[in-house]
Amino acid sequence: MAVCGLYLASAAGAQTGMGTPTPLSAAERQKAEAERRATSPLPNYPKLVDITGLTGIHFEHLSSPEARFIAESMSGGVAIIDYDGDGWPDLYFTNAQSVQMALHGVKARSALFHNNRDGTFTDVTDRAGVGYPCWAMGASVGDYNNDGRPDLLVTCLDGVVLYRNNGDGTFTDVTKSSGLGGDHGWATGAAFGDYDSDGWADLFVSHYVDFHLDKLPRFGSIPSCKYMGIDVQCGPRGLKGLPDNLYHNNGDGTFTDVSKKAGVDDPEGRYGLTALWSDFNNDGKLDLFVANDGEANYLYQGDGAGNFEDVALLAGVAANEDGVEQANMGVAAGDFLHTGLMSLLISHFDVEYAALYRNDGGMNFTDVSIASGIARGTQGSVGWGDGFVDFANSGWDDYFLATGHVYPQVDDLHLQTKFREPKLLFLNQRDGTFRNVSRQVGEAIQVPQVSRGVAFGDLFNDGRIEAVVENLVGEPMILRPVGGPRNHWISFQLEGVKSNRAALNARVRATAGDLVQLGEVRSGGSYLSQNDLRIHFGLGSHDILDRAEILWPDGAKESLTHLAADRFYTVREGQGIIAVQLPAQVKLP
Repeated sequence: MAVCGLYLASAAGAQTGMGTPTPLSAAERQKAEAERRATSPLPNYPKLVDITGLTGIHFEHLSSPEARFIAESMSGGVAIIDYDGDGWPDLYFTNAQSVQMALHGVKARSALFHNNRDGTFTDVTDRAGVGYPCWAMGASVGDYNNDGRPDLLVTCLDGVVLYRNNGDGTFTDVTKSSGLGGDHGWATGAAFGDYDSDGWADLFVSHYVDFHLDKLPRFGSIPSCKYMGIDVQCGPRGLKGLPDNLYHNNGDGTFTDVSKKAGVDDPEGRYGLTALWSDFNNDGKLDLFVANDGEANYLYQGDGAGNFEDVALLAGVAANEDGVEQANMGVAAGDFLHTGLMSLLISHFDVEYAALYRNDGGMNFTDVSIASGIARGTQGSVGWGDGFVDFANSGWDDYFLATGHVYPQVDDLHLQTKFREPKLLFLNQRDGTFRNVSRQVGEAIQVPQVSRGVAFGDLFNDGRIEAVVENLVGEPMILRPVGGPRNHWISFQLEGVKSNRAALNARVRATAGDLVQLGEVRSGGSYLSQNDLRIHFGLGSHDILDRAEILWPDGAKESLTHLAADRFYTVREGQGIIAVQLPAQVKLP
C-alpha cells in the first residue's frame, strides 16, 4: 500500500475533480501505518535466509495430494544428531508413504545427511542403515546404553524403531532385543529422560489414534470427517485414541514397560502427540508434559522414585484460560522471562491460537496467550513444530513457529487460511510480550509451505542457530540468520558420568553481568523433532560469561567462572572443562 502524507492513490488512480488525491480516513491511515510497521526491515536483527539449496541436501517428504486419511497428514519430524561424534551436527529426516503406497508394499525412504564441515551435507543413509525404519513419524535422540554415542529412536505408525549407534557410521535396529518390539500403536512424540536418576535414560512414547490399513475410515463419511461443510479426512475426533507408554531402562540394553505402575499409561486413550521431560517446579525431580490433540494435556509431576501424578488441571495447563481443551500439537519449553522457570508454548489448530503458559513457580502456570501477543499472531494458522530460539544472540529467546494446514481441500473454500502457510517469528519484547516480526526478517519464512517438524541447532559451528524445517509436502527448508548485530554467544556440550551419558535434562544457569539465562539438554519436543543437544546462549554485548552453574541430572552441582565468549565448551561431570573449540570459518551467506 503506497502512502504519501495523508493521501492514498487507489489502484484505479481515483482523483477528486481538482486532481487532488482522495484524503485517507482515520481507519485507512491506521491500517497503512500498521502495514508499514509490519513490513519494515527489523533493525538490529538478522534476516532469515533459505540456504537449503547450498547445502547439497536433496530430500523430499512423500505425501498424498488429497490426504484422504489422517495418517497422511501427520508425519515429518527432523532430528539434529552428531552421529559420528566429530562435533558437527548431522541431520535425519523422517518419511512416510501414502496409504495407497503402503497397500501396494511401497516404502518411503527416510534420510541421514552427514555434515561435511564446509556448509554442505552428504547423504549417508544407505551405509548407516536407517533408510527404511517404518511409516515414520518423528525422531528423538538419546544415549540409551551410555556408550558415548547418540542413538536414534524413530516413532512409527505401528510402534517404534530403536537404532543403536555402532560408532563406525552405522546403526543396528535393536527394537526387539531392547524390549521395545511390543509397542505396536501409532507412536508420535518420544523423549528420553532419566526420571529416577539411576544414570540410565528411560523412554516415554506418546500414542495417537487407532489406525489400521485394513480398516480405513471413509473420507467425509460422518460429521467428524467434515471441515466447514466439505468432506475431509476423518480424525482424530471420531476415532479411538491409544494409551501411552513409559519404558524403564534396565541398564543392560533393555527396557521394561512400567507405564501403569508409574501412573502415565493414559487409560483414557487421549490423542497424544508431543512429549518432553523437564523439572517444571525446580524440585530436582523430572516431570513429564504430554500434548494431547483436542483433549486435555497431561502434566505428570514426578517424585523421583518412578511415580507420577497428573497435575495438569491444577497447574493450569490442561486447557486454556476458558477451560477449553485445544488441539495441542507442538511444544516449546523455555525460560523466556529469565525467571529460572521453564514455561510452555503449545501450537494449535487454525480456529485456535498458540497457547503460552507462563510458569509462575510451585507448579502453577498462567495462560498469557492473549496478554503476551502470541494469540493475535497465530490465530488462523495451523501450528506444528516450534521453539524458543535466539537467532540474534541477544540473550533473549524469541518464538518460531512452523505452520501448514491438515486438509488440502481447504483451498477450495477460498478462505484466508490456506493449505500452504508461511512460518512465523515473534520477537521477545523482554517484558512478557512478543511482537510478530514474521514479515520483517526476510522473504524466506514468508514462503508458504506445508510444514511439520522443526529442529534448532548451530549446524556450522559458527555461533549462529539455524532452523531446520521438515515439510509434509516437498523438500525441507534450512533457515540461517544472516547479518544483524555481532552479538556474543557461548555453547556447552555436557557429558554425564554418574548421570546419564548424554546429560539429558542437565541444566546450565549462565550469568553475564545482569543477564541471567537458563538452558537445558532435552530429548524430543517441538513437533516430532530433536534439537541440537548442545546448550547455546546468546550473550549480547558481553564478551565474558561470569559464571556457568551446572545442575547435573543426578543432583550434583558444578560451577565454572570467567569463560571467554564465542567458544564451544565440552564439560564432563566432575571433571570440568575437557575441551574448548573456537568457532569454525565456514563460507556461507
